[in-house]
Amino acid sequence: MTDFMRNTDAFAWGMEADARLRSTVVSIVLLDRSPDWAVVVDRFERVSRLMPMFRQRVVRSTPPAPPRWVPDADFDLRFHLRRVVAPEPATLETVLEMARRAEMQEFDHARPMWQVTLVEGLTEGAAALVVKLHHALADGIGALQVAMLVFDLQADAPDRGPLPPVPAANAPGAWDGVRHSVGYDVSLVGRLVKGMTVGSARAVADGARDPFNAVRSAVTTTASVYRTVRPLNATASPIMKDRRMTRELGVHEVPLAALKEAGHRGGGTLNDAFIAGVTGGLRRYHEHHTAPVADLHVTMPINIRAEGDAEGGNRITLMRFEVPVSVADPQERVRLTHRRAGKARREPSLALTQAIAGGLNLLPRWYVAAILRHVDFLASDVPGVPVPVWVGGAAVTMQYAFGPTIGAGVNVTLFTYRDTCALGINVDSGAIPDFEVFRACLVEGFDEVLALSRTPSVV
Repeated sequence: MTDFMRNTDAFAWGMEADARLRSTVVSIVLLDRSPDWAVVVDRFERVSRLMPMFRQRVVRSTPPAPPRWVPDADFDLRFHLRRVVAPEPATLETVLEMARRAEMQEFDHARPMWQVTLVEGLTEGAAALVVKLHHALADGIGALQVAMLVFDLQADAPDRGPLPPVPAANAPGAWDGVRHSVGYDVSLVGRLVKGMTVGSARAVADGARDPFNAVRSAVTTTASVYRTVRPLNATASPIMKDRRMTRELGVHEVPLAALKEAGHRGGGTLNDAFIAGVTGGLRRYHEHHTAPVADLHVTMPINIRAEGDAEGGNRITLMRFEVPVSVADPQERVRLTHRRAGKARREPSLALTQAIAGGLNLLPRWYVAAILRHVDFLASDVPGVPVPVWVGGAAVTMQYAFGPTIGAGVNVTLFTYRDTCALGINVDSGAIPDFEVFRACLVEGFDEVLALSRTPSVV
């Protein structure tokens, strides 16, 4: 069986023709000490055997077939695992700079698209893992599933027994690309014919039973698809307009229980409070530059992972909508965000994610880039590990994730670990040239929202 990329992953992979739209995910795992290197190697060897994509590279197919995952005959774990001593000052800032450079560096597409670097010699004997992978290998939930193959639930690393077998791989043939593409095209035609036949029969039956609702449903779905793919002609922000290849990374931490309670006080969820914190920071940043703005365009990943899906991999879709920024009252901002985010999650086009992505893959890159490049910011909430974990005998003290900007001015990713929401801030320096100013505004925005958790409840 040929492993074609899902259309959504092919979409992200194809956009890398523009370096500003790369889908590189970087994360930092802070450790209280240097882990046992042999255990680290063992854990990632297991990952590569249990999740075949970690031993596969991507090759192009003849359109309309998407690219294919094929085994890397030259797979070398030592290429993907590195071990370095931190340069001075050997602090978190040192690790952030290493992660920043990793985030900006393109993958070698002749190899599997992932890399892990152990950074030793940090202050107070600490260490860190800098993990870099392409979004097609794992979304937030998929990355957590990968992490649990690496992490231990106790300080003493248990013996996990013999390594699983290396995934079977057939040697590639000279005509594989053509053969697989033709096979895909035939299969695609069959699916389209079946879909048209079944869909037409269902549409006729539905129209006969309830013609008014049948027409209304078709119009609603069409409008939803248009909202998903319509290009944005300009950023909503009057100042975060430029896009470049340089990135700046930063972090911030907020208490999980307090942020969740703030969401509840505003009539929303943890995710709503998180987005309200980001928009509070964006409001302050625009006010700092004397450029007030009402709403901003946000892209929010929505999990479409279903029961029975394989571990790892990317099972999200990206939804764009407008969020309120000018609303100073954090409680009202949470409430409005909850309403708009809830509407995005109910879009009928969600069920058509793969079909929409397949269509976009056939369009000119400039059109697709226009869909992404004028988004103001991206915000992602990823549930992490609620209990203490270890790697090779070293305790994990904190984890940060830095999602790709994919054409937006900034991506803020929330990743929970134990009782903390760790925020990874990935800024396009073209859009936000004064990173420290922006980070200070973001901290104040979250302080606004967190204050809700300390407000007495009104019965």
